[in-house]
Amino acid sequence: MSTFVLPDLGEGLQEAEIVGWHVAEGDHVVVDQPLLAVETEKAVVEIPSPKAGYVGKLLAKTGERVKVGRPLLEFDEGRRPESGTVMGELALPAASTPATIRATPAVRARARELSIDLSRITPTGPGGTITLFDLRAAAPGPGTEQTAGTLRGPRRTMAFNMARAWREVVHATIQGEADIELWSPNEDVTCRLVRALIGGCKTESALNASFDAASLSLRENPTIELGLAIDSLDGLFVPVLRDVARMTPQEWRRQIDAFKRSVEERSLAPSDLRGATISLSNFGSIVGHHASLIVMPPQVAILGVGRIVARPVASNNGIALHRALPLSLTFDHRAITGGMAARFLRAVIADLERAA
Repeated sequence: MSTFVLPDLGEGLQEAEIVGWHVAEGDHVVVDQPLLAVETEKAVVEIPSPKAGYVGKLLAKTGERVKVGRPLLEFDEGRRPESGTVMGELALPAASTPATIRATPAVRARARELSIDLSRITPTGPGGTITLFDLRAAAPGPGTEQTAGTLRGPRRTMAFNMARAWREVVHATIQGEADIELWSPNEDVTCRLVRALIGGCKTESALNASFDAASLSLRENPTIELGLAIDSLDGLFVPVLRDVARMTPQEWRRQIDAFKRSVEERSLAPSDLRGATISLSNFGSIVGHHASLIVMPPQVAILGVGRIVARPVASNNGIALHRALPLSLTFDHRAITGGMAARFLRAVIADLERAA
């Protein structure tokens, strides 16, 4: 027997939750064949077999959280193919063979979080594959958010991250509004926000920085790695737009759309969720005007955007109603002064109030 352990998944990850096994005891596998799927933070990752051979014993269960280096399965190295006229194992009669459930690791993870038995789901995907939409149709109640019991998956990760941020960061928030009456009716709101945030970083680069609490040092980052908060029924995801200042608005839109699809399909890679230097949250797409958000260290700032409102302004003809965009800038007051934050927000507002 030889033992296969949970490998180092990179990015400093120390543990993972088993979403589901793709093999059973006694199965023969080949090199790079997927053995199981695990969830690391908010990404579902397939783990391939490092060798060919027979699976002797599974050493961990679906839903179990295991640390890097923990044994996952044993390979039965003593087992060999039968040497007879007929090779392989006899199949069970068709009537006795259980139906194969076709579902991606993301769907299996979501079903486990919702306590849904996949064998009871009618698949609508290609080749009889169960999709996330099939799960939603089968889930009880108007929504599928986890509301009771032990937090799992993305909700569990969020709980740990928020507790850490609350312990480590001294949060402060300033608020303002941008008059966006000059915007065209078809303005891409998210792309305008990205552009304005870049303008804020150019004016006050200290907000695009990393703070080391141990050494009390602030390091300004050479590139803007923008964490974009995306809400989903599975929880909050914050994938990162890389070196966003070098991208075009068209590239922003393509990447944002791709991230939204990946969040929906739970196919984000762990690397997509790492390395943000500043974050943007457009919570106003749901509801709300201003908010006190949470800064995730080592970042020092997050820009929150509320729902567009109508505000009375003075004009040549008296009073007019203009569209206004509420903004909330939360920052780590250990590293950022109120003046720095105010200058950043003023630059953001100035960019947003431009016609194009």
